[in-house]
Amino acid sequence: PGLFVYAQTMGDHHQLGIVGAASAADYEAGRIKKHEFTRPDKEDDRTRHVEAVRAHLGPVFVAFKAVNSIDALIKAVVEGGAPEVDFIAEDGIRHALWPVFDAAVVAAFEAAFKAEVPALYIADGHHRTAAAARVGQGAGPDEARGRFLTVAFPDTALQILAYNRVVHGLNGHSPEGLLDALEADWDLEPLLNAAQPTQPLSVSMYLDGQWYGLTLKDAAKPDPADPVARLDVSVVQARILSPLLGIVDPRTAKDISFVGGVRGLAPLQAAVDDAGGVAFALHPTSLQDLMDIADAGEVMPPKSTWFEPKLRSGLVISTF
Repeated sequence: PGLFVYAQTMGDHHQLGIVGAASAADYEAGRIKKHEFTRPDKEDDRTRHVEAVRAHLGPVFVAFKAVNSIDALIKAVVEGGAPEVDFIAEDGIRHALWPVFDAAVVAAFEAAFKAEVPALYIADGHHRTAAAARVGQGAGPDEARGRFLTVAFPDTALQILAYNRVVHGLNGHSPEGLLDALEADWDLEPLLNAAQPTQPLSVSMYLDGQWYGLTLKDAAKPDPADPVARLDVSVVQARILSPLLGIVDPRTAKDISFVGGVRGLAPLQAAVDDAGGVAFALHPTSLQDLMDIADAGEVMPPKSTWFEPKLRSGLVISTF
């Protein structure tokens, strides 16, 4: 029994978290909060896999609102000696692990989480969490079957990148016609170069060989008190993709692709240059937005967040 401190380094970004076992009962009780729908077939697959190997091999990625006591405990572990595992993966991400098996230190971590962290927020791993809850149903809080592998990061450590969109067609519009239609809700400005938006409610669009900056007009702005409607992905869906381009349900539409922000804007431009259509680079969803939506019991639109760097499976395994 113990924990690990886990460090990831991607370029200039460095994040430190805790590897441990979370409780299926806490998920069922709403203390581990979700922001996405899950598909039963994917839950079934995950559940069968966990039952077959009697282990959780891929960790659930969760965030929590940072507290000084946990930051201090993490810092003490890292400064206490070299990591036991330290390597750079083929994608250039550095991973390091410090085992925490001292009973007093483990107890200090557990006490700090219990006293100061009222909720964990799933960042990535909704299907893994739902499957773990099914596997652990009815297990007591001290039974290994009722716990599942988790990596928890303070919210201040994490970065969310944009999740961009490419639409493979113009839904009957000419490029000029689409530009005219957009002007009802957006102020448009030609851009000299591709640029990821730096402000909420602004979009970079690539159409017919030209990048444009789109800024939402005041009359079209969503209710700022609605945590889902105010997301950039929601605004683009409601104001562009559905009414103008015919992408009514992005979960099932065949004419849309999603491109993680880690890939940059070049793939958006290349896709449109190769096959036509239009691409949109969005401002990233914030972690605060994610937490607000989870706290409200709401769900995000599909492909709203792209966390980077990703967790590595297999570094730590929890069995039951």
